[in-house]
Amino acid sequence: MDLALNAARAAAAADEVPVGAIITDAAGTVLATAQNRTRRDNDPTAHAEVLAIRQAAAALGQDRLNGCTLHVTLEPCAMCAGAIAHARLDRVVYGAGDPKSGGTDHGARVFDHPQSHHQPEVVSGVMEAEATALLQDFFASKRS
Repeated sequence: MDLALNAARAAAAADEVPVGAIITDAAGTVLATAQNRTRRDNDPTAHAEVLAIRQAAAALGQDRLNGCTLHVTLEPCAMCAGAIAHARLDRVVYGAGDPKSGGTDHGARVFDHPQSHHQPEVVSGVMEAEATALLQDFFASKRS
């Protein structure tokens, strides 16, 4: 999660919402590191999770990420949860929960739907305080 937090810090420095993600394989090797780039890329789908999934799939040369784990600083939204299910990631580990826009443990709860293509293991609250502080500091700076 430290690497994901570093990516989130880089996103904040680029004036993006500070969300960072990494994907590791079953051995723990980092396959992808990404940060939010929606503003920089003018792409509403350029969430850290989606970008990391694209990188990891390219690194493996396949569209399925079986055996892989996504570590992300914020609970994935419904769009990202859908991408996670399609990619067949084994596990999602996230820091801060997102009661407003979350898609795994809050809101849409994408993986709980019978139509979900895949239901990864979800682990929440990993380095939650650090991830939450990053987001709160970022949005507080926008309000002042």
